[in-house]
Amino acid sequence: VQLQASGGGSARAGGSLRLSCKGSMSIFGIPNMGWYRQAPGKQREMVATITDGGITTYADSVKGRFTISKENIKNSIYLQMNNLKPEDTGVYYCNAQGYIARINYKYNDWGQGTLVTVSS
Repeated sequence: VQLQASGGGSARAGGSLRLSCKGSMSIFGIPNMGWYRQAPGKQREMVATITDGGITTYADSVKGRFTISKENIKNSIYLQMNNLKPEDTGVYYCNAQGYIARINYKYNDWGQGTLVTVSS
């Protein structure tokens, strides 16, 4: 599935941003989707994930501040980011992972990334 992320931008510490990720096809049934980020000079890290059943996981650094959600009818997932901190700065990527048993195909698809910059 092709993924298109949007919603990045600049915010001050304490502010909020909402990221969106739209799939090129139905996301219904995709076992796991999520948001990852890569800060300058650092490795990409998991921020939040959501399963097909709606079970969510969060990095410790964003718990209580970020909320991941999905809307199957719009083929989209979202990341609501509140109380932003300068250390949240980075390029945010959406991701879809799954396995199609019928054709023995495992996928791990990434969107193009959207930049989030948080100033103090």
